[in-house]
Amino acid sequence: MTTNTRESKQRVTLFLNPKLLVHAKAQAVIQDLTLTVLVEKALATYLPDEIVVKKPKI
Repeated sequence: MTTNTRESKQRVTLFLNPKLLVHAKAQAVIQDLTLTVLVEKALATYLPDEIVVKKPKI
């Protein structure tokens, strides 16, 4: 994983359910994390280690 510097991050705009966002912010506070780090950890856990794109045979 890259270092956590501002230069190695990309700004993103997401539209989230407000209740989900409140829950995520609260969890970040409980774990003493930024919301960014919490979301990065959640995505890293959810996503597969490798991206495999298969081209359909036509």
